[in-house]
Amino acid sequence: AGRVHPAAGRVRAMVGAEPGSELARLLDIRVPDLIAYQDVRYAGQYAEFVERVRRHERTSTAVTEAVARNLYKLMAYKDEYEVARLSLEQTLTQDIEARFGSGARYSYRLHPPVLRALGMKRKISLGPWFRPVFRTLRAMRKVRGTRLDLFGYAHLRRVERALIQQYRDTILEALSTARPAADLDAVVELAELPDMVRGYEQIKLDNINTYHRRRSDLLEKLRPTPVHPFP
Repeated sequence: AGRVHPAAGRVRAMVGAEPGSELARLLDIRVPDLIAYQDVRYAGQYAEFVERVRRHERTSTAVTEAVARNLYKLMAYKDEYEVARLSLEQTLTQDIEARFGSGARYSYRLHPPVLRALGMKRKISLGPWFRPVFRTLRAMRKVRGTRLDLFGYAHLRRVERALIQQYRDTILEALSTARPAADLDAVVELAELPDMVRGYEQIKLDNINTYHRRRSDLLEKLRPTPVHPFP
């Protein structure tokens, strides 16, 4: 792993987690990782929302912990920039050397979206000579989600970004309508739903559709039942 960004502690302190708690442990890992994934501002958005949920929850931390895990999962979706960053991690080459010896030959097995669009169905093998391209992509991660993000125009990328804000809105709606004790399990399940958003391409899109259906069911369960006056 790389060095921890000097702003990580400041961003982490935005959340009033008890020292030594599970929430503190989650934040200690995820805040630095989101800074490395994008930048300090991006990690700050994450911490700010987790703190908002924590203040609302008060008597428990179950929902807050679920949000800390799953908002991170949605925000750290594996796009081309993230694949490049992870491929350059020192721990990757160290693990290869530890398992296969110094000087072991290796290659990256990738299936770039451009080639998929052209009809290529198989992954291609790229050797260490491709690392300069990875470094370029890693440096370009700041354009993620902007008009300059050419990869971001793909349907799946647009869906992944939309899920982040929708999840925040969903959690806030649930917290505003749920009864503190009676509906806790349903709110926790709602907060943990992104865990089902797995896989790549069509498999992930199918799982997202399942996620949306379950999300709608849980929100409907949490909404108060209308009281109709007698005629």
